[in-house]
Amino acid sequence: MRSVRARTALGATVVVAVALIGAGLAVLLVLRANLTDQAGLQAEVAAREVAGQLALDVPVHQLDLPDAEEHPVQVTDEDGRLVAVSEDLVAITGTGTDRVEPQASAVPTSTGTGTDDDGGGDRHGGEDRGDDDANVSIPARGEVSADDPDFTNGTATVDGDTADYRFASVSATTGAGVTLTVHAGAPLATEQKAVGSVRRAMLIGLPVMLLIVAAVTWLMTRRALRPVEGIRAEMSAITASEDLSRRVPEPGSRDEIARLARTTNETLTALEASVDRQRRFVADASHELRSPIASLRTQLEVGAAHPELLDVPGAVTDTVRLQALAADLLLLARLDAGERPGSTRLDMGALVHEEVSQRTGDRIPVTASVPPSEPLEVTGSRSQLARILGNLLDNAERHAESSVAVSVRTERGSVVVAVSDDGPGVPEPERERIFERFVRLDDARSRDEGGAGLGLAIARDVARRHQGTLTVTRSPEGGARFELRLPARPDPGR
Repeated sequence: MRSVRARTALGATVVVAVALIGAGLAVLLVLRANLTDQAGLQAEVAAREVAGQLALDVPVHQLDLPDAEEHPVQVTDEDGRLVAVSEDLVAITGTGTDRVEPQASAVPTSTGTGTDDDGGGDRHGGEDRGDDDANVSIPARGEVSADDPDFTNGTATVDGDTADYRFASVSATTGAGVTLTVHAGAPLATEQKAVGSVRRAMLIGLPVMLLIVAAVTWLMTRRALRPVEGIRAEMSAITASEDLSRRVPEPGSRDEIARLARTTNETLTALEASVDRQRRFVADASHELRSPIASLRTQLEVGAAHPELLDVPGAVTDTVRLQALAADLLLLARLDAGERPGSTRLDMGALVHEEVSQRTGDRIPVTASVPPSEPLEVTGSRSQLARILGNLLDNAERHAESSVAVSVRTERGSVVVAVSDDGPGVPEPERERIFERFVRLDDARSRDEGGAGLGLAIARDVARRHQGTLTVTRSPEGGARFELRLPARPDPGR
C-alpha cells in the first residue's frame, strides 16, 4: 500500500475500530453488570420477604410465596433439605438444591405454649385470660440475617418454560431457633434483552461508522495532500525542463504544507543562485584563463618562428599568472565542496612575522605591529590562514601609495588581524561587492598588475570556514583597512 491516502484512511479506520470495540465492550459489561445487580436486588427483596415470614413463625406450609415465574423460591433447612418451594416450579439450578418437592423436616410450625385444636379458645391455651398478666405466655420472635446475601446465577423451569434467573440466598432464624435459608430468584430476561439489543445495534452500526470514517479520512487526506501533489508535479516539471526560475505553488494556508512549499521555493532560489554563480564562475574562469594562455601561445609561436624575438620574461610571467590562477580556482573548488579547515593550534603573531619576513621584493615595505606578550592563538589551517594574509598584503601592495601596515590584537574573545594602506580606498557602496568572485573595480582592472578578482573572495571564504569574518573599512591613512576576526583559542591555564 504505497498511497499515503490509503495508509492514512486505513490507520484512522483501525484506530477508530479499536476505540469503538473497546468502548462497546465496556458499555456492554457495565450494562450487564447494572442489570444483573438490579435483578439481584429484586431477588434479595423477594428472599427477605419470605425470610421475614419465617422470622414471624409462619409455618413453612403456610408461607405466602411469590409467583414462581416472577420469583421462584426454595426454602431449605440446616441439613439442606427442601422444606418449601414455589408452586408450579418444575426444575431449578444454581441454588442450594435442585429438588422441587418438599421433604420431611423437623421444623416447628409454632413457638407458642400451646394450640387449641378445636379453635374454641385462643392459641395460647386459655379461654379466659384473667387479671394476672404473669399467666400470659409471649411467643418468641425470630430474626432475618442482616448479612449480605449470596448471589448465584441459574435457571428455573416453570410450566415448561425455562429461563435464566439471578438467585439471592437469605438466612432466617425462627422463634424456635431453627435456621432456614430462602433462595429467591429474579428473571434475567430484561438484562439479556437489553444486552442483546445493544449488541445487535453495535454489530450493525460499527461497520457503517467505520465505512464513514474511512470515506471521510480518504476525502480529507486527498484534499490535504492536493497541494503536495501540485508541488510534486511542479518539481517534476522543473527537473524535466531544468528551468530553475520556476517556483512551486504556495497554498494560502499556514500549515506544514505551506511551509514546505515556501522552503522548497527558498531551496530553488538558493539552487538557482548557486547554478548562476557556477555558470558565471566557469565563464569568468574561462575568460581569465584564455588571456594568459593566448599570450603564452603567441609568445611561443613567435619564438618558434623567430627565436631572436622570444620574450622569455613575458612567457614566464604569463606562466606564473596561469599557475596562480589555477591554484586559486582549485582552492575555490575545494571550499565550495565543503572542505573543512584543520584544527592546528596557531600563533597569529608568529604567522604575521613569518609572512612579512618573506616579502622582501615588495614595492612598498610592510610594517608589522605584534604585541610581544599577548596570547594570539587560534585554531585552523596554517596554509589557508597564510593564504588570507598573503592575499590581503598583495591587495594592499597593488593599491598603496607609500605605506602598508599589518597589526595583530585581541578584542572580546577574538584575534583581529588588520591590514591597512594609504591608497585610494574602497567606496562604501562597493565594500561588499569586492568580495565577489572575479570582481575588480574600475581602477583595478589592469591585468598587468596581477589579480583576477579572486584573492578577496578566497580570503572571505576561508575566514568563514574558520568561523571568522573579513570586512573592509577606511583606514586612518585614507586607504582601505581590512580586518580579519577569528575566534581566539581558549587559554587552558586561565
